[in-house]
Amino acid sequence: MTAWLPDETTLHHGDGPYREDRAADVFAVLREQAGNQTAQVTAAGAAWLAGAAAYPRSALSQWESHPSAPGVLPCGSAFDVVNVPTLFGRRMLEHLWADGPGSGPVALHRGRMLLFASPGTAQRLPSLLDWEEWGGGPASRSERGAAGQEESGRKMPPLLCHGTGDAVTVPPLTCGPNASGPRWVVAPDTRSPWLPGPDVLLWACVRVARSVPSSGPRISIFPPADQGAKVYDVSRRR
Repeated sequence: MTAWLPDETTLHHGDGPYREDRAADVFAVLREQAGNQTAQVTAAGAAWLAGAAAYPRSALSQWESHPSAPGVLPCGSAFDVVNVPTLFGRRMLEHLWADGPGSGPVALHRGRMLLFASPGTAQRLPSLLDWEEWGGGPASRSERGAAGQEESGRKMPPLLCHGTGDAVTVPPLTCGPNASGPRWVVAPDTRSPWLPGPDVLLWACVRVARSVPSSGPRISIFPPADQGAKVYDVSRRR
């Protein structure tokens, strides 16, 4: 695991004096965790997540007190999030890792997959889908990014894009293998993770949609979402 090193560039002055000892316990736990590292947050990854909050020191302090509790973070500054159905998301990841550049952090929550993307993706991806004639036309803010229309026999499930003004639930920093609730598929493991942009996610969406027959039953090759996450070789990430 990556060791925790205080980084003032990720902290806001409004948090007040930083006390390293308060954060020491949670990061010691993160360093000592065993198992699949792709699904476990490192100390550096936790620092990156906290940097998305208005008060990173407060976020770190809260995680130090409750490392097994999920959190809520705003989108639009450190990252945007593309929210897709779980099966479609797993197929996107297969293409991203097998044929593409890999992915950024990815989480599962309430039957949906959350793909963390570069800021600005929430605004641009729906427009690109519409331009490629995969989108569903203009949508309200709560439906932004929806692309559930069927055109020319091609199908795209509802895609929800969360950007500036939105917030998402993030899984706990520490999570047991049988824990219910949100969990990481590809956990943040660095202070500066590579995040896919709208062009990369558009490519993955179109590849999956074109690979699914327009009619007939869909047979899943994946286990149900609550039986464990797919393991991805994060060494291939850009």
